[in-house]
Amino acid sequence: MTAALKLVAVSAGLSQPSSTRLLADRLAGAVRAGLDGRREVETEVIELRDLAGEIANNLVTGFPGPRLRAALESVASADALIAVTPIFSASYSGLFKSFFDVLDPDALTGTPVLIAATGGTARHSLALEHALRPLFAHLRAVTVPTAVFAASEDWGPGGDTEGLAPRIARAGGELADLLAGRPARPRAESGVVPFEQQLAALRAG
Repeated sequence: MTAALKLVAVSAGLSQPSSTRLLADRLAGAVRAGLDGRREVETEVIELRDLAGEIANNLVTGFPGPRLRAALESVASADALIAVTPIFSASYSGLFKSFFDVLDPDALTGTPVLIAATGGTARHSLALEHALRPLFAHLRAVTVPTAVFAASEDWGPGGDTEGLAPRIARAGGELADLLAGRPARPRAESGVVPFEQQLAALRAG
């Protein structure tokens, strides 16, 4: 029996509810629909707003807290990733970038990634190409051709059916096609030793 695929969506939305989280959920649903009848898929959504403090501490100390460590391990073990950020000052948010700064630089090598963003106006949509796509190219991920940007007007009547919904379906289908023939990544036990255990070992020595 073919093992289920693991799809992880990372949302850097700051509000609750968040249009960034909503877009992540819609994209994950499109990927599941694209794989329906072909492969089983398990989905996990990581909300970076809940990890902001641990991300900041990791940048200073070099050690992740328990919730951040679990999130980093989930991303590293994913068969595919959906990465969604709000656009601030014509680029990804600082929280979004900081999360990928503390991720192992080899964790996403060869991993299929769907990039997406939200913003107040469609004028920010080019940030997907000049900011997000180069970031994941640097991490040696495989980004799908279609990136999805959702402006405020895309969530209104008409905008969703005429613009956003087809883009979501196309991008989700592209990621599903990349995943359909891939074997699931082995789920190895984590090799990360918690900082508390490292400290206790040093004291014992």
